Amino acid sequence: MRATKGAARRQSKKRLYKRAKGYVGGRGKLIRSVKETLVRSGAYAFRDRRVKKREFRRLWITRLNAASRQHGLRYSEFIFGLKKAGIELDRKTLSEMAIHDEAGFTAVVEKVKEALAA
Repeated sequence: MRATKGAARRQSKKRLYKRAKGYVGGRGKLIRSVKETLVRSGAYAFRDRRVKKREFRRLWITRLNAASRQHGLRYSEFIFGLKKAGIELDRKTLSEMAIHDEAGFTAVVEKVKEALAA
């Protein structure tokens, strides 16, 4: 009997099983299920790389809102004041400042308040 594909098929399956490592039950053992699962997991990974960016931005905005309210400003006023004052710090940096560098964040808020008053 002649071999069909032989080593090439084994290598291809091995590659798929390696990607499916840690999957439970047939999803990690049965070749058809493994293929379906890997296609779906790839789609989720692609989608969620974009969702992750949205979720982090939401987190930073929530943090900035809380931090700016402690200084008597709403988030929208704070962002408008930043633009008016010409401060070009992004939300991620400002969020980290609000948590780890309170003095620096307070200084930024003071600049914002001056810009809003002017």
